[in-house]
Amino acid sequence: MTKHQTSDSDRNFRQAFEACSVLPGEFNHLAHLRLAYVYLAENELEVAQDKFRYSLLSFLSAHSIPESKFHHTLTRAWVLAVRHFMNRYSSSSFSEFASQSKPLLDSKVMLTHYSAELLFSPNARSSFLEPDLEAIPS
Repeated sequence: MTKHQTSDSDRNFRQAFEACSVLPGEFNHLAHLRLAYVYLAENELEVAQDKFRYSLLSFLSAHSIPESKFHHTLTRAWVLAVRHFMNRYSSSSFSEFASQSKPLLDSKVMLTHYSAELLFSPNARSSFLEPDLEAIPS
């Protein structure tokens, strides 16, 4: 089992996100990965997924972004993908983790696991759907 830590900066980022002080324009793909990493470093998978989902929904609400913007499948799939890479290497921070996990940095990598038709369907947005092309390794 690999070991992961968070830096002060990682924890400060999580706290700022949870306080909804991160602006929508600042919450890009890398920030999504960072939040997933922090939650996974601090919690078991199911708890991390719940916290990630809750924080994203709170973020949307705080910034008056319609909840329909939330994508259940992508949210859970990214947490699973981050966990897969966390199982490969130990890291002392998200920055170190990201430098060892280059495939995750491509925001389109989920299209190797999901067809566009499935991933961008209303069902995938409203509930988690398993990949139809290639399973996300556990």
